[in-house]
Amino acid sequence: MPFGLVIAAVVYFDLGQPIFFRQSRPGYKCRPFDVYKFRTMREPSEDGLLGVGDAERLTKIGHVLRKSSLDEIPQLWNVLKGDMSLVGPRPLLMEYLPLYSDRQMRRHDVVPGITGWAQINGRNNLSWQEKFELDIWYVENHSFWLDIRILFKTVAKVLQRDGVSSPEHVTSEKFEGNDK
Repeated sequence: MPFGLVIAAVVYFDLGQPIFFRQSRPGYKCRPFDVYKFRTMREPSEDGLLGVGDAERLTKIGHVLRKSSLDEIPQLWNVLKGDMSLVGPRPLLMEYLPLYSDRQMRRHDVVPGITGWAQINGRNNLSWQEKFELDIWYVENHSFWLDIRILFKTVAKVLQRDGVSSPEHVTSEKFEGNDK
């Protein structure tokens, strides 16, 4: 909690209000919930940034928060509320739901997580197909001991700052379906 308050103050002085980024995401059985993160980017309408890409909107402080995954700390609130687990497939965007194959939709058979099998096996350096296959593998194989393993590996990945962003994108590349 005190660490989160320090980050909130840093975000406030860097970006002002709001401090948190909130977005609707599909959870268990595709039920929508609001996911929370510390804000890392300027709003698209600030400083004439309308239509500008994510790389230009990301602040220096935001870059540090993302690289260290500290922007994800508010998701602990989602865990306490029961919307998320510590481990599970990352909740993606609501707009992707109609684009999933039946197999990919299986990622919603478990509660989404702050970290997951795909995150420790490549994170944003993976293709969408690879992420989905890793998420489905987790759904089919999840257990208490696998979750413990994922949590330990997550700590190592965060400390290494491995796979936070792909070489071409600051955020994940948009999923456009299975035919593209």
